[in-house]
Amino acid sequence: MMTRLRVLGSVLLLSAAAALTNAPYAMAASRQELDRDATQALESLYAKNTAARLLGEKARAVLVFPSIVKAGFMFGGQIGEGVLLKGGKPAAYYNSVAASYGFQAGVQVFGYALFFMNDAALAFLDSSDGWELGVGPSIVVVDAGVGKSLTSTTITQDVYAFIFDQKGLMGGIGVQGSKITRISK
Repeated sequence: MMTRLRVLGSVLLLSAAAALTNAPYAMAASRQELDRDATQALESLYAKNTAARLLGEKARAVLVFPSIVKAGFMFGGQIGEGVLLKGGKPAAYYNSVAASYGFQAGVQVFGYALFFMNDAALAFLDSSDGWELGVGPSIVVVDAGVGKSLTSTTITQDVYAFIFDQKGLMGGIGVQGSKITRISK
């Protein structure tokens, strides 16, 4: 039994290392590629999720990370680049980096979008030296249950987050910290 766990752990660790080794190449997309990927990801999210479309109509801006690479075995990390869209047009570029520790294993690629609903939340993103999730404006992660209850009158939070297009296998529990920082493209 212990041998199987070690083999499984080694396979997962090697998979995570391979994914993280390739991550810088995946994150080196040009401005045009990133704009295209973010726009396509947001359009796909809107087509699949009416709550996201509703928020998009009301949001001051949407920060879209079309591809985040996450991998880990006990220690984990994730990285990706995104585009801030104002009025459907690219306004700025950001990266998202996170580290985690806990009972976790696997490799996953996913996208996420942050809907900034008011000027104060958007100003905090622009004025902070890297925005850490959990610090600053209130954020709500929208799942199927929350999404079904959203209407134009129940939108009350500063920022809403959607995670979408998950591929791969990542499981476990742990403590995570993430940071979003403006970058030049």
